[in-house]
Amino acid sequence: MSTSAPHPPAGTGAPLRARVVRAERGALLVVPDDDLGAAARRAELPRDGLLPLPDGTRTPPTVGDVVAVVAVVGDARDAWPADGPHAPALHATALHPRRTAVVRDSAGRTSLEQVVAANVDVVLVVEHLDPDPDLGRVERLLTLAWRSGARPVVVLTKADLVPDPDGMAAEVAQVAIGVDVHAVSVLDGAGLDPVRALLAPGVALVAVGASGAGKSSLVNSLAGRQVMATGEIRADGRGRHTTTHRELVPLAGGAVLVDTPGLRGVGLVAAPDALDTTFADVAALAAACRFTDCSHEREPGCAVRAAVASGELAERRLVSWHKLAREAAYQARRADARLAAEERARWRRITRDHHRALRGHGAPRP
Repeated sequence: MSTSAPHPPAGTGAPLRARVVRAERGALLVVPDDDLGAAARRAELPRDGLLPLPDGTRTPPTVGDVVAVVAVVGDARDAWPADGPHAPALHATALHPRRTAVVRDSAGRTSLEQVVAANVDVVLVVEHLDPDPDLGRVERLLTLAWRSGARPVVVLTKADLVPDPDGMAAEVAQVAIGVDVHAVSVLDGAGLDPVRALLAPGVALVAVGASGAGKSSLVNSLAGRQVMATGEIRADGRGRHTTTHRELVPLAGGAVLVDTPGLRGVGLVAAPDALDTTFADVAALAAACRFTDCSHEREPGCAVRAAVASGELAERRLVSWHKLAREAAYQARRADARLAAEERARWRRITRDHHRALRGHGAPRP
């Protein structure tokens, strides 16, 4: 991440706290941080699209971020500028520290991380009951949620399409240890009351899940109005992308919810504590292994393998743990290499600038 900051716009007033509703190329849509239901205003970003954190690190803002914005006027302002044809332009100048952050490994071969949403209190892990829920995907998304620092809640949609939604929810609850699991139907409203109970004033939620899981329909139902487009399921049972961007949606009662595009693949950012929380049953068994560094493969005295052999732990559960642990470790190695390269590049820039200063601006090389 870059650490060189451009100069703020001239003639700016006092900084205002704003919440990011939507991040676009070169600009943000923002609302006052103390009035999330207000009409959104456009705030220009610096040319590089990055904002500085208090430590000087520059990073791209995302939905849910709290940013400092200034109005390009001659006098300081302590109120949100009124909109209209003569309204002053807004510029985003800084990023406030994030309380929580939903982070995924970016798509492709890079080791960069992508912040899906910031400053959320609840992560709704949305999975469909028809087709049958994918337990491995639920475990992956729960690990994503636990790492964020927010509270995960599993919402199983399309309960009206299956004969035994409660039984299916009980199966999912076996892999969602310590997490509330709700089977809901947006069509008839069944099971939505405990989800609506989460919508307290000031609470921010984010919905994550695969395409076709019913996230946008859930958002529309919770909002009480059509705020997100919905689509049909394809013939092969997979969902179509209906949400193409992340956006902060105000809900009745003062809560806000971030809808996200369907995540066809969710790369995990290394988070051993999050994995241990998602797989609390595996972690508890591992504590009884003979060797503290047991990989739960072929070591003698492995309590985890013994639990699989006795039927106490499902083989699928251990396979899923191995898969996510390997993936998280691989991402950590890539991130370490990237950070080391960035640090070397930073010192090269510092050294180059130092030599330029010694020579004097525009002086030729000796």
